[in-house]
Amino acid sequence: MSRIRVAIVTPGTFAVPSGRSSSVELVAMQVGERLKRYADVLVLGKKTKRLPIREQRGGIRFIRPPARPYIGQVSRVLRREGPDIIQVENRPRYARFVKKRHPDKRVVLSLHSTSFISKPHISAPVLRDCLHSADAIVVNSHYLKERVVSEDESLAPKVVVNHLGVDTDRFVSRWSETEQAKRAEQLGKLGLSGKKIIVYAGRFIPIKGVHHLVAVMPVIAAMEPDAVLLLIGGAYYGSNRQTTYVRRLRRMAQVVKEHVRFVPFVSHNDIPAWFRLADAVVVPSNEQEAFGLVNVEAMASGVPVIAAASGGMKEIIEHGRSGLLAAPDKLAEELVQHVCSVLADPEYARSLGENGIERVRDSFTWQHTADRLHELYNNLKQTGTPNR
Repeated sequence: MSRIRVAIVTPGTFAVPSGRSSSVELVAMQVGERLKRYADVLVLGKKTKRLPIREQRGGIRFIRPPARPYIGQVSRVLRREGPDIIQVENRPRYARFVKKRHPDKRVVLSLHSTSFISKPHISAPVLRDCLHSADAIVVNSHYLKERVVSEDESLAPKVVVNHLGVDTDRFVSRWSETEQAKRAEQLGKLGLSGKKIIVYAGRFIPIKGVHHLVAVMPVIAAMEPDAVLLLIGGAYYGSNRQTTYVRRLRRMAQVVKEHVRFVPFVSHNDIPAWFRLADAVVVPSNEQEAFGLVNVEAMASGVPVIAAASGGMKEIIEHGRSGLLAAPDKLAEELVQHVCSVLADPEYARSLGENGIERVRDSFTWQHTADRLHELYNNLKQTGTPNR
């Protein structure tokens, strides 16, 4: 069988590859790295001064159109390149645009979140038209599939669930002797030796629920006086901008300032070192969280994950085995309960963490993700439909 030629169209918001992009670009790169074993992979992305228009890196070709409008220039490149499969990342309007101009090609819309299938980004009639234009719609959770199908039940046959993954060469168990030694050294440098570390890593925006975690820190600190919460991230990708919400979080943290530290933006390349420090990672996102890469990355690191039982996170974490889930209607109460149960019992924490590692290896590696995509591409090429 000849190698499939795949073009991955990123949104054009961030440079690719980059350590300062959104999870959309990260996923495109991680999947592309694994797909190149059995496909010719072309990634289209934003042109920047730092990156050339054309380049081949690690077996993947990159083309970065320099002119605007971005999607129009991308379409011209696709016309020249003639891929078998065009995968458009997280932009329904782009998928429709590409399909109209390349009707003979199989167009896959890969959705990462609810953001661009919701108002104010798109109206319901336009969204349905865009979704119907794609030959297949890939979503990262059953939760997101249900959200898409709720727009039009006739879309169900073309919606394929493909869970995301982890680079298990980079996110490694914090329980190994090597990682434990690195952890002790890092804690010492940060002045945190002997502390029990809670980590939140992600954007500081309301839908991520950071305020819920900060709000319960006085209670957690009263029960666990050595607890320290590290808030890692910023309001925007690659930015430490002080928004109204960020200022609110800082005011809330003043109540227990000795138990809360804000860590400025950390590149995704450096996140494994911060997870190594964690005794618990908390993900208090609301119902709009379609998947949450932070969950599986922390699990791969052997860290107990405590997440809201919302969105797609219920599909990742097995409550009481590979992590803990907090009911959204009892979020504050159960965050305290779960965090303190982990901090108080290192053996319980290790059990959850090691079960998390096992779950990731079984179901959530990038190779799993790429293999499922390759099967989808073959089906589309041979039959024109997502399934044989």
